[in-house]
Amino acid sequence: MQVKEKLARLIDVKSIITLMVMGVFCALSAAGRIDVQSFMTAATAVITFYFAKQPSSGKKGE
Repeated sequence: MQVKEKLARLIDVKSIITLMVMGVFCALSAAGRIDVQSFMTAATAVITFYFAKQPSSGKKGE
């Protein structure tokens, strides 16, 4: 896979939203606006969603 294709996959809507949500939660945690437990819960949910929704190859039956 070429570098250009890898960058295109990285910059899809799901990736951008995931990075933005994690950035906001990191900033809120660093500022002391949310506690560590709330941050861990949100981070776990976002990361789980990101990795659980991997795009399929488009081939059925495999």
